[in-house]
Amino acid sequence: MARIAACGVVQRLALVSIASALLAGCSGGAPWVELKGQRYEVELAMDDASRIRGLMFRDRMEPDHGMLFVFEREEPQAFWMRNTRIPLDILYFDSSLRLVSVSAGAPPCTTQECPSYPSKGPARFVLELNSGHARKLGVAPGDALTIAPELRARISPPPRDAATN
Repeated sequence: MARIAACGVVQRLALVSIASALLAGCSGGAPWVELKGQRYEVELAMDDASRIRGLMFRDRMEPDHGMLFVFEREEPQAFWMRNTRIPLDILYFDSSLRLVSVSAGAPPCTTQECPSYPSKGPARFVLELNSGHARKLGVAPGDALTIAPELRARISPPPRDAATN
């Protein structure tokens, strides 16, 4: 009888664990951003090492994925494509998550000398997407980037609220 009761407890614990795992998946999972109604799952580059590496040495990126670079300060940013094997759109956003500028279709670069793609104004966030997404979305300066609440909570200092600017 004790063995049957123990099995029942184990089964209930297993069900609770499975339910918790399923609910965790529903509450967000991977970080995401949304631009003009299109949601992208993003990898984060929030420290110097991950910002330097970026998307180097990758042969592909899923269409609904990107990389979000987070900087401590809003200032002019410039990216290059050294050792990056996939063409990218580089979107620069200010501290209020408003689009500052776009470098669309930045080609891969495997040589020592690679061109730089600077922002046209101070930026704090940079989103890299597969080449062609900026054109497909029809982005324009001032467009707002939405960041998942769980991700927003991890950014210090947090993005300014565009409505208060």
